[in-house]
Amino acid sequence: MDYTSLAVDTPAQPWTGRDDGGSPAHRRWWQAVSASVATPALSDATLPGPAALLGFCSDAGVARNMGRTGAADGPAAIRAALGSLAFHGTRTVVDAGDIVVAGDALEDGQARAGAALAALLDAGHLTFVLGGGHETAYASYLGVAGTAAVANGARLGVLNLDAHFDLREAPSPSSGTPFLQMARAEAAAGRELNYAVVGISEPNNTRALFDTAHELDVKYLLDEDCSAGRTDGFVASFLETVDIVYLTIDLDVMPAATAPGVSAPAAYGVPLPVIAALCRQVAASGKLFHCDVAELNPAFDIDSRTAKVAARLVDTLLR
Repeated sequence: MDYTSLAVDTPAQPWTGRDDGGSPAHRRWWQAVSASVATPALSDATLPGPAALLGFCSDAGVARNMGRTGAADGPAAIRAALGSLAFHGTRTVVDAGDIVVAGDALEDGQARAGAALAALLDAGHLTFVLGGGHETAYASYLGVAGTAAVANGARLGVLNLDAHFDLREAPSPSSGTPFLQMARAEAAAGRELNYAVVGISEPNNTRALFDTAHELDVKYLLDEDCSAGRTDGFVASFLETVDIVYLTIDLDVMPAATAPGVSAPAAYGVPLPVIAALCRQVAASGKLFHCDVAELNPAFDIDSRTAKVAARLVDTLLR
């Protein structure tokens, strides 16, 4: 496809990173990712299809949700952490640039991100959005719901790795509302949202949120129940009910020691090895359609710890 036709606010910039040499054996992410200003050659038919990265620079939803802002700088931090990682994948990867939410213009930014994602998905890409607060999730949903795959009847499942349901009823959309927005949009389209969450913190979700989750038949695992064996079975059961998966990773699902640079650090959290194994399970299913990583707040990160975790998970999902 012609990547220059995508309506993004900031075109992709050249990546940088450690340089050990130009041979395939020395390749790192910064050497593997193509900027969208030039159309890369698509993968050979025997290899996995191309992947595309899109930044969503927003913390308007976090501000509306009375959280600590700074997640708008998350996409740049994730790219920086990815840049020097060794690239062991076989996919073509393109950076499609950034959608930038100016001030409080959240809904407009979500719509523009959704349009760009739908175009990339319909062109055959596995798409990744680098957020951004978790208002990123509704932008992702708009893109996924706007695809030919969903229009043609593919059963969509939304799998959220998160300490929070994000089913809040509020006067305006925020980082706490995206999955209630999805449920209502799906109902308006004559469908039912198939939504599952791994990592729910019971003390950090009100009884009203649990009631909403039960009303919407949300499947969930509490953070205290997220052993490797429990998550494996939970995700396997979920995957049986869907044709395509939108996987959304709120980095606050992990303990604060692992992911300190988020809007709301977790006192308990789900260990990184469990989250990584879950990501491998979803990728291995062949049903992964779209993914986003949200809530990285570089202003509160320690030694780029959270950015490195985000980068590691993106790398895991692409391999």
